[in-house]
Amino acid sequence: MTNTVLSVNELHVSYLGNQALKKISFDLDQGSLAGIIGPNGAGKSTLIKAMIGLIPSDQGNVRILGEAVKKIRKRVAYVPQRNDIDWNFPIHVLDAVLIGTYPNLRLFQKPKKKERDWAFECLKRVGMEDFSKRQIGELSGGQQQRVFLARALAQRADVFFLDEPFVGVDIRSEETIIQILKELQLEGKTTLVVHHDLSKANVYFDELVLLNKELIAKGRVSEVLSSNLIQKAYGNPLAFMNEREVSSR
Repeated sequence: MTNTVLSVNELHVSYLGNQALKKISFDLDQGSLAGIIGPNGAGKSTLIKAMIGLIPSDQGNVRILGEAVKKIRKRVAYVPQRNDIDWNFPIHVLDAVLIGTYPNLRLFQKPKKKERDWAFECLKRVGMEDFSKRQIGELSGGQQQRVFLARALAQRADVFFLDEPFVGVDIRSEETIIQILKELQLEGKTTLVVHHDLSKANVYFDELVLLNKELIAKGRVSEVLSSNLIQKAYGNPLAFMNEREVSSR
């Protein structure tokens, strides 16, 4: 028997009357480490935001751990794109990670030593403990991304959503992030990642969700990266090669 953790059913999303996503349906089981891939403008980030209720959907529904996301939000962690974050906000690294403990606190409860110790442990897990007193805006792109992964870890979530975590990061940070995602998988956590670099998809993920405003395919990496499905999603081989070129920069 399988244990379905994420179920998307007939999801439609539009912006100002323009359809962004149409009739998206798929499931993920517990322990999945899956990537969302597709050409630029395919709706990858839109999908992940709609699934966790950051943007409204026109119709359809999403169930996470059998519930609507608003009912189990503290069990769902989200790491946004770096360009969605105000890095000039004056906050220290440890305090940024500490925010991840808030969903598990009682109303009006302030984090105490136990929460600060846990936040520091999460920083250690991503190799950023030596930067705990730095302003977050002083960090490199890869370091910032690791801090926000630490914040997600501090939440003690069961399901993780990451939007383009490998864009603009250094090799060390990329290796650290994927190592932690694989560790989370071994712990039975379920992770869905918006991703561009198709050349690494077979190394990073077990499953892929291939989009171009509608679902092209969902399945094992070897199945989804077939030439006919890639051509269907990207339109032509040149578009696919251009996407790979952008991803490799």
